[in-house]
Amino acid sequence: MKIDRMRGVSLAVLAAIGLGLSACATTGDDSTEGNGSSDRAERAPLATGLDASANRDPFPSTYRGLPRENMAIVGGTVFDGAGRRFENGVVVITDGRVVAVGDASTAIPAGHRSVDARGRFVTPGIIDTHSHLGVYPSPGVQGMSDGNEATSPNTAQVWAEHSLWPQDPGFNAARAGGVTTLQILPGSANLFGGRGVTVRNIPSVTMQGMKMPNAPYGLKMACGENPSRVYGSRNQSPATGMGNMAGYRAAFIAARDYKAKWDKWREDGEGSPPTRNLQNETLVGVLDGTILVQNHCYRADEMAQMVDLSREFGFRITAFHHAIEAYKVAPMLAREGICADMWTGWWGFKMEALDGIEANAALVDAPENGCAVIHSDDAELTQRLNQEAAASLAAGRRIGMDISEERAIRWITLNAARSLGIADQTGSLEAGKRADVVIWSANPFSVYARADQVFVDGGLAFDRMNPAYQPVSDYELGQPGFGLSAANVTQGAR
Repeated sequence: MKIDRMRGVSLAVLAAIGLGLSACATTGDDSTEGNGSSDRAERAPLATGLDASANRDPFPSTYRGLPRENMAIVGGTVFDGAGRRFENGVVVITDGRVVAVGDASTAIPAGHRSVDARGRFVTPGIIDTHSHLGVYPSPGVQGMSDGNEATSPNTAQVWAEHSLWPQDPGFNAARAGGVTTLQILPGSANLFGGRGVTVRNIPSVTMQGMKMPNAPYGLKMACGENPSRVYGSRNQSPATGMGNMAGYRAAFIAARDYKAKWDKWREDGEGSPPTRNLQNETLVGVLDGTILVQNHCYRADEMAQMVDLSREFGFRITAFHHAIEAYKVAPMLAREGICADMWTGWWGFKMEALDGIEANAALVDAPENGCAVIHSDDAELTQRLNQEAAASLAAGRRIGMDISEERAIRWITLNAARSLGIADQTGSLEAGKRADVVIWSANPFSVYARADQVFVDGGLAFDRMNPAYQPVSDYELGQPGFGLSAANVTQGAR
């Protein structure tokens, strides 16, 4: 990612309606009462905000979803995201969840509305694992360039959600491209850029109204040229790859020490508790596995070094982002269970991006347990992730790989959900999962395909033929082409 690139996205109108620590410490008096128990004084809780365990969710989601109805999408070609394809398929949705997927013989409960998808295609909602919508919004002005806290190599203490502007018009445009879920990340100026947040792509006036409940946080880390260029130009460390690695190691040493001090104090209650440190707190979340590492890293050799680093300090890497040389270490990534979140055609814009190939995703996908993901890192590309996946599929086939469309659709659905730690909730059309569904006008691997209807948790979030379901930002009014019909599509549709 170019660290100074501006991002854009959506406005809209609302379309929808402690763990308290209480440990005990001995008083130091060994005398016993008649019942034989020791006198103990209950430890008083720390003042509000001084103990992270007392409030593990300080900025809770208020997501409620859009109005929804029970329905059955019938007659279309269904890619379920889990490797199956159904001609003349049926997707049954009840109370915002998928309850059944199958062929034309699939039973449809009484009272469900039938949605005719004949001649069209049905897929899970697209998931963009690397977005800066809302933190680099449109209009792109310096006053809202909020994606990089480029003040220190380690800014693990910052959270992207505190910069997220939910009225960025780009959210609307992404939704019109079939995107139902996004991970919004800080930029890549720093070794540790801060926490990302996973959001549901519905109109909202607050970040909390989009924030996906129970989705794990991700920590944005960055290898390579960006941090060493930013801080080397200031004549400070890191200025080299050596400095990058030393900086990661020093930070995790500090986090391990911080964790040990809190663990000891919670165990014995002796002395004063450690002073809360937000930077170390995030890194402790990485060490205990509750925060997932989302690692910007282009080169194969640096990915291997980061795997060694993770072993040194006992954490795991969930995904390498951009990962232009992932094809060189595809077996290692599969063995380690690490996803590679990639582009298809972006390469050559800096030295570490020189060795890109269009078949990258196909080659990463090939080994057993391979996890190839197509991402955007861009306000425009996020609108056409289906086409980016199609280009990767075509490149793989050109070099002789036999890849089915029902497999490749995972690169923007189920594998993307795995990369974000939410594959148990979304990413495929399987019973019990959220009803995030796109009905396409044509095969989604065609450049002519458009998202006709987009459902988020079973609620209609976009309808290309109905302007009532095409939220438009004030910032789009009066722009060139606004309000003009195109390809016989209703005014306002994208």
